Amino acid sequence: SEGDGQNLVTEDVTVVEGDVATISCRVKNSDDSVIQLLNPNRQTIYFRDFRPLKDSRFQLVNFSNSELRVSLTNVSISDEGRYFCQLYTDPPQEIYTTITVLVPPRNLVIDIQKEIATEGEEIELNCTAMASRPATTIRWFKGNKELTGSKSEVEQWSDMYTVTSRLVLKVGREDDGVPVICLVDHPAVKDLQTQRYLEVMYKPQVRVSQNYPVQGLTREGEPLELTCAAFGKPQPTDMRWLRVDDEMPQHVVVSGSNLLISNLNKTDNGTYRCEASNAVGKSHADYMLFVY
Repeated sequence: SEGDGQNLVTEDVTVVEGDVATISCRVKNSDDSVIQLLNPNRQTIYFRDFRPLKDSRFQLVNFSNSELRVSLTNVSISDEGRYFCQLYTDPPQEIYTTITVLVPPRNLVIDIQKEIATEGEEIELNCTAMASRPATTIRWFKGNKELTGSKSEVEQWSDMYTVTSRLVLKVGREDDGVPVICLVDHPAVKDLQTQRYLEVMYKPQVRVSQNYPVQGLTREGEPLELTCAAFGKPQPTDMRWLRVDDEMPQHVVVSGSNLLISNLNKTDNGTYRCEASNAVGKSHADYMLFVY
């Protein structure tokens, strides 16, 4: 007979917890010798097609002179280890196969240090993947752009690993309403991710537009109508018109966001400013008037 175990073939098995592991002991050149399978404690699971072990999770899949194939259903972590294929030749031959059990994370949670942030602020996000094995890798995305610079911490509890990834993110107004996604890279699970939407407060954006004249020159004796628009988060409540470096002319009518001069003259020349403010801050937009 050939040297130790050279006539026997098997493969290592990797299986997700709860699934089925299949162990195969094969003989290359069979001489009708007995094949048997032992568990990590060296108890006989199968001796030919007979099962001495009182564990019905082990079932015979195939039995012949050249193969003993056994399935193990509902695999748990305690099933991990080395299983031995033996061939009763003289001398006996033996090889082992290793069962590795993967456990997907039980839970994935994002925790944001501040529910509502302000533009320009740095916020801390933590994503925790509970109790997996092996330890998972966590990746971060903002929208569909991957974020770098996160730091992971691994905590081991008996056979399981809990991983927490910490990310510091500087937020701007363009991030308001954008999802931050925590994605898990793990051999036991596909496409496991969770997301939280960012809420970012920002100071007003202000724009002044000329309603009348619609196009063309602002001529003496003609009317001028300006409108001020402001957007922010929270929505600006306070809006006001002023003339930069000068008093507002007496004949200017301001109603809400509109400014009206019904009869332009040269003394109206200057810069008109619309100011808007909210809880975050104050912004303005300017309109330069030149009367022709």
